[in-house]
Amino acid sequence: MTELVARMTKQGIRLFEDKPELLAPAGDLEKLKYALAYGADAVYIGGTAFGLRAFAGNFTPEEMAEGVDWAHRLGRKVYVTVNIFAHEADFVELPDYLRQLEALQVDAALVSDPGVIALAQEVAPSLPLHLSTQANNTNAYSMRFWQKQGIERVVLARELSLEEIRQVRSRVEGELEMFVHGAMCMSYSGRCLLSNYLTGRDANRGECAQPCRWGYSLVEEKRPGLAFPIEEDERGTYIFNSHDLNLLPYLPLLKPLGINSYKIEGRMKSIHYVASTVKVYREGIDTLWDEGEEAFRERLPEWLAEMDKVSHRDYSSGFLFGKPGAQAHNLESSHYVREYDFVGVSLNENDNSNQDANSDANSDEPGEDLPPANGSVVQQRNNFRQGDVLEVLTPTGPAQSFTVTDMFDSKGQPLEVAPHAQQMLRLKTPFPLSPFSILRRAKRAGSV
Repeated sequence: MTELVARMTKQGIRLFEDKPELLAPAGDLEKLKYALAYGADAVYIGGTAFGLRAFAGNFTPEEMAEGVDWAHRLGRKVYVTVNIFAHEADFVELPDYLRQLEALQVDAALVSDPGVIALAQEVAPSLPLHLSTQANNTNAYSMRFWQKQGIERVVLARELSLEEIRQVRSRVEGELEMFVHGAMCMSYSGRCLLSNYLTGRDANRGECAQPCRWGYSLVEEKRPGLAFPIEEDERGTYIFNSHDLNLLPYLPLLKPLGINSYKIEGRMKSIHYVASTVKVYREGIDTLWDEGEEAFRERLPEWLAEMDKVSHRDYSSGFLFGKPGAQAHNLESSHYVREYDFVGVSLNENDNSNQDANSDANSDEPGEDLPPANGSVVQQRNNFRQGDVLEVLTPTGPAQSFTVTDMFDSKGQPLEVAPHAQQMLRLKTPFPLSPFSILRRAKRAGSV
């Protein structure tokens, strides 16, 4: 291991004692800005084509340019997913797209297809390439092979155990990245055919319909009427419904391994999910590296409680301690756990992250039309009313709560309830809402 560290030092690669990069998902420009505000060192995004999240908001060329500029001015990085398994028709427009990424100076493209890799090196030679988990990166031999092809970073397969990660790290000199949080796919390294077979939507081209989350019952065709139980109830069984990955409690075990980047899954999740999860991992990494394991353990309960406030499935450690069994799957329901509703974001002169958000006929433009009364300008994202207790999540510091009392629309008219999506409001608050504040409300009794 000492020899490996020496070689990595010579090559300028992050050493094991360095903090890992915290890499966050950004499904659109708003989420990019929130992820960076809450402490991400880098974000990964997708364009309108060639990535594996076709139903995320994704980035137009103009939005991508703005996002890259925004991140680079903060000293952060942007990686772009180009990780589809390409068909012949994709290579018509792909060369220009890769040249565009190179011209925008994105910090890397995430790739998985050998043809895409070869094309990128031909038409965009200065574009750094990271190998996506879709390439089944499960052993040191294959990782070293890809490094010889010019890959600068390898994203480890989710199916590796702690011991396997340790062995790979001891044998691979280049940069390694691993998932630490988010949804788990029931198919090996996300290489799924189920969606294509059942719905005609190809998961390997970014169009997954998530049929693994549907409810199924098992019937044997030659034994009609004979049921074969799979820990099922009257609602059926969810045999593919894997729990979400959550490795925060195990960061002290991961720290000595020297992984260069910790990745959070979730480009299709809300800004509430992105902000909350990034904040927790930012604080967890900083506390563990700067103050030690004892301080980390003391704060772990509060971080885990925060993670329970965002929409998620039950958490598990994935493959970290070996192949997961039935305990890592929800066999009763495909529903998410939701303890809080995300109801709004702050808007003020210091936070223009939401100014370009889509609006509907009921929305109002923020600014001079709002009443000049004391309080904070917010944009509604979910129904709330006077008397509700709202909790405010901010990029730094603990969450604070207040009760909604005085609330006005953009014309200065008092409101009892904020019913319209993206409606601009002014709330009387006992403390100012800092830029990028998120408002949430504990779920009402009986709500789903």
